[in-house]
Amino acid sequence: MNKNVLDIINRVDELYVNPKCELEFNSNYELLVAVILSAQCTDKRVNLVTKELFKEYNTPFKMITLSQEELEHKIRSCGFFHNKAKHILEASHDIVDRFGGEVPKEKKDLLSLAGVGEKTANVVVSMAFKTPAIAVDTHVFRVSNRLGLANSKDVFKTQKQLEKTIPKDKWIKFHYALVLHGRYVCKSQRPNCNECGLKDLCKYYKNK
Repeated sequence: MNKNVLDIINRVDELYVNPKCELEFNSNYELLVAVILSAQCTDKRVNLVTKELFKEYNTPFKMITLSQEELEHKIRSCGFFHNKAKHILEASHDIVDRFGGEVPKEKKDLLSLAGVGEKTANVVVSMAFKTPAIAVDTHVFRVSNRLGLANSKDVFKTQKQLEKTIPKDKWIKFHYALVLHGRYVCKSQRPNCNECGLKDLCKYYKNK
């Protein structure tokens, strides 16, 4: 590990003492549904939708009592509601039929569920089961490449580069810190470099 990478890791630890996922949930199942809904949607919007949805449909057993059309109506404002409703219902049926109603803790089992890809599985295993994982969403992808922690135009390759670069015991905390940094400071169109506590270590800033 070179000195700049180590300095970035240490600085991120200082700036984000206790970073957390901003999705609101009270169970592993609620987390899974919320993450599926969050694809190309803000956490704020997802939280508004799930606040109502989870009042009645907060377990896979309850969720599968809904028709796809009924669920689509409830999650419409999250966007891509047709596919999301389809995936949530299919995943819920699988959780009931194959896993006894409990969200599986093994990543390979999570990946076998409808609508669950690498990012979703990594969020669930890290948040629900405290298994070290790095979930590369748009924020983590953007910030890690701007900082120079990764160098790829591919999300999966960026994940693998981060896994090699960042100590495993820091994966969970570090990737949520990058999410928050990307969401509130290192924005896509107008990064707020003047207020960034990482700018002196940032490849993007140095090359501006």
